[in-house]
Amino acid sequence: TSDRGKNYVLIFHPQSAQLDFKTYLAVPHDLDDSTAGGGFQKKYMPQRFHEIFQDKNSRLRGRKPIAAINGDYIDINHKPQGFNVSRGIEYSGIFKGHRSSFAISGGDPSSRVATIQIGKRTPDSLNFNAVGGNGRFYKNGTFRDICEDLGDFACKQETNRSIAAITAKGYVIFLVNNSEPGQELFPDGFDTILESIARDYQLGRIQEGMLFDGGLSTAFYFNDRIYAENSNPIGSAFLIYAID
Repeated sequence: TSDRGKNYVLIFHPQSAQLDFKTYLAVPHDLDDSTAGGGFQKKYMPQRFHEIFQDKNSRLRGRKPIAAINGDYIDINHKPQGFNVSRGIEYSGIFKGHRSSFAISGGDPSSRVATIQIGKRTPDSLNFNAVGGNGRFYKNGTFRDICEDLGDFACKQETNRSIAAITAKGYVIFLVNNSEPGQELFPDGFDTILESIARDYQLGRIQEGMLFDGGLSTAFYFNDRIYAENSNPIGSAFLIYAID
């Protein structure tokens, strides 16, 4: 991880045998608690980022995460709006088929891949851990300035950003810009900073890129430290674990 001014950057490869992953949802019960009807409980509650790390749902086989980034937007009932899946259990909202999501597949680490796309992927193993978002600005290696798509407020005023990008060599870049005046990261500059990171670390060209929930929702955690914390409650978070 590196701290470039107010840009917090984390780089990892999904196929690392030393890593594992989980999507976190803010619910007061176990993520895999079933209902009498055979489904899963999905009771949501407002939650800030620091509360994640005291919650048993943030553990994976007893381990705390070593890194985390905020994910999806939420509605007024604190339900995520996009496509969210936690280790095979879906916690999606009304825009799951319309907004982009970031996912890392399940299975053996040597075959795990990261994807960004709209809706559910095929085969289903690609959906094992997914977090929703919005604003896809790289597709198949082509960059597009999405300022107009975001609207003036999200583009130019609410400028804190949470970003996920995937490179040609399969690496993932998470970037959180916790902007102050003069340090804003605008959509027309997303390619400049991401391509610079990819070039510096020889990750391959950027292929896919998207935004998670931005503004007051941005949050980033690494190695027992919260570098940026949301003041709005989270819709979901993507967690990374170190495995011996």
